[in-house]
Amino acid sequence: MKSVEMIGGVIISSLFLFVAAPCTSKAPTTNVGTPSANGSPIVNSSISLPASGTSGSLPLRTLRDVPLSGGATRFDYQSFDPSAGRLYIAHLGDGSMVVVDANKETVVGEVKNLPRVHGVLAVPELHRIYASATGTNELAIIDDQTLQIVTRTAAGDYPDGVAYASKANKIYVSDLHGKTDTVIAAKTNQRVTTIPLGGGAGNTQYDSVSEHIFVTVHGQNDLAEIDPTKDQVIGRYPLPGCSESHGLLIDSDHRLAFVACEGNAKLAVFDLETKKMTGIQSVGADPDVLAFDKGLARLYVSAESGIISIFDEHGRSVEKVGEGFFAPNAHSVAVDSKTHRVYFPLQNVNGKPTLRIAVPSDKQIP
Repeated sequence: MKSVEMIGGVIISSLFLFVAAPCTSKAPTTNVGTPSANGSPIVNSSISLPASGTSGSLPLRTLRDVPLSGGATRFDYQSFDPSAGRLYIAHLGDGSMVVVDANKETVVGEVKNLPRVHGVLAVPELHRIYASATGTNELAIIDDQTLQIVTRTAAGDYPDGVAYASKANKIYVSDLHGKTDTVIAAKTNQRVTTIPLGGGAGNTQYDSVSEHIFVTVHGQNDLAEIDPTKDQVIGRYPLPGCSESHGLLIDSDHRLAFVACEGNAKLAVFDLETKKMTGIQSVGADPDVLAFDKGLARLYVSAESGIISIFDEHGRSVEKVGEGFFAPNAHSVAVDSKTHRVYFPLQNVNGKPTLRIAVPSDKQIP
């Protein structure tokens, strides 16, 4: 996800051949609000769309806004635990992790002392939540029952995205400045090794079919494949037409990976079987986090510009079904594949941090 410091190919048409959640060191200089009548954006950090109804050309209907704890500061990655019905949100600007009961739609906890937290990942089978505290270059290991920090371990220089390789029982942490992935044993919570990538590590994700880790690499504009049994890079795959590859999401079931190209507002589609990029399409400016609804086979791409792009999978291809402005800096997105609710933590809605909950408006949702 965007690493913003709070201190300062085959090209085809609309059909072509699936985070965190959790990135670069630049921060947006303005918050872009709702377009005015003449098409020019209104710049206002507290502007937001109504808490009900659809959002422009987006097939999204906002259900409600839920107040969040803390100040009106930046959020980052999210992780949804379907077994517990909980949403874990990195509140980067507050150095904390907010815990939301998705069923009751209310805040039920907050873990503090996580300086400039970026990545967050819930691993229900271990009863742990992993959070990258970039301010102290550590990975915090949190008990999901007590919400207490069990321990911390060194995680490189600017730790960001977090992934869990379940068979190997290891945690992989993107190290942006160190240009590596840091490997941590989940059993001992100790660092095992670091894997050189030759460029800043963007997002790191686990593919449950190959049981391998994939990482987007800044500057190289490629996708690196890591074998957790060896903790070595076993493949490097170019992403032509993708500038500053960063956000990454893997749809293991359909053998697809999606990469957010933050430098030129593109979405790269990568075939995990052929190990080739099969398509590229435009998205909102400065794309960041991606989320996938398995139940609807729907991909959400969120962006710093506040523009959300939505794609539907059709077999081995995807089709853009909507794109439009949603809210200022709506760059973080998560989804519940059972209820199909989509979650957007917004740092400033009328001066307060808010979780905006939406559902698809083009689907029959119970």
